[in-house]
Amino acid sequence: MSRTNGEGAELIDMENLFYTGDYSGALNEFYKIQKPSVERDILMYRSYIAQSRFRIVLDEIKHNNDTPLLAVRYLAEYLHVSHRKNEIVAFFDEKFQGDASEHVIWTIVAAIVYINEELYETAIKLLVENNNLECLSLYMHCLLKMSRVDLAKQVLQTMQEKDDDATLTQLSQAWLNIQIGGEKLQDAYYIFQDMCDKFSPTLLLMNGQAVCAIGQQKYEDAERVLRECVTRTPDDYDTLVNLLNLSQQKLRKQDEAQFSRYLSQLREHKNNALATTYTKKLAEFNQLVLQYGPSNKKSISEIEA
Repeated sequence: MSRTNGEGAELIDMENLFYTGDYSGALNEFYKIQKPSVERDILMYRSYIAQSRFRIVLDEIKHNNDTPLLAVRYLAEYLHVSHRKNEIVAFFDEKFQGDASEHVIWTIVAAIVYINEELYETAIKLLVENNNLECLSLYMHCLLKMSRVDLAKQVLQTMQEKDDDATLTQLSQAWLNIQIGGEKLQDAYYIFQDMCDKFSPTLLLMNGQAVCAIGQQKYEDAERVLRECVTRTPDDYDTLVNLLNLSQQKLRKQDEAQFSRYLSQLREHKNNALATTYTKKLAEFNQLVLQYGPSNKKSISEIEA
C-alpha cells in the first residue's frame, strides 16, 4: 500500500519496516502514529499476521466489520483456518467479477491468496491495471514465478518511474536480479546489505543475502548468514528452505543428516507449498512402490520410520 508524493507520509516508516521484515519494529512504530487511519490499522494487523499471531486479528476484526480491515481478516483466515481456504478463494472469485473499485487492500489480499494457490494468471488479472507500488511488486512476483523475466523488467521500470527510491522498488530490483543471476547476484546482495544498514538486518533481508551467496557459490558466507538466522528463529521457513538448498549444493557426507533434519522441520510447516508438494510426491511414490515394486518392498515412509 505504498504512498508517495506526501500522501500518508507519517506511515512511510511503518511501511518500510513492514516491507523489510521488521514486523516488531512496524508494530512499535504504530504506537508513535497519533493520527488514526485505516491504513495504519491495516499495517498493524498485517504485521501480526506476518508474525503468525492470527488470533489477535481474528478476535479484533469481526465478520461484520464494514471497513477495509475485513480484507485483512480474510487473509488471516486463509492462512490460519485450513478448512476455510477453498471458501475464501471462491469468495474472491465472486467478489472480483463485479466492480472492484474498493480500497486497494482488497486487491492486495486477493492477489496474495491467488499467489499462495499458485494461480498466478488470476492474480495478474487483478494487478495489471493497478499502479499501486505493492500491487506492482506482487505483479512482478507473479511474472518471476512464471519465468517471465522480460515482462518483470517492464514492471520494474514502471515502479522505478513511480518511485525509484522506494523500499519496495529496491527490493523488487533485488528479486529480479536474483532471477537473472550471474553478475546481477552481487548487485542484489548490495541492495540487501544497504537495506540492512538503513533499517535492520531482518530474516527477510539476511535470507536474501544468503540466496545471493549460494548463487555465487560462496557457501561459507551463506552458511554464516543462515546460522545467524537460525539463532534468531530456529523454525523460520525461508531459512530452512535455504539451509536445505545449501546442504544440497555442498554435497558433503556430513550434510546428509542435516538435510534430513531440515526437511523434517520443513514438513512441520503444514501450510506451505514445499511441504505440501513433498507430501504429495511422497504419497505418489509410495503408490508406485505398491503398484510396481516387489511385494516385500518397504515404502519410503516405512523406511523413514
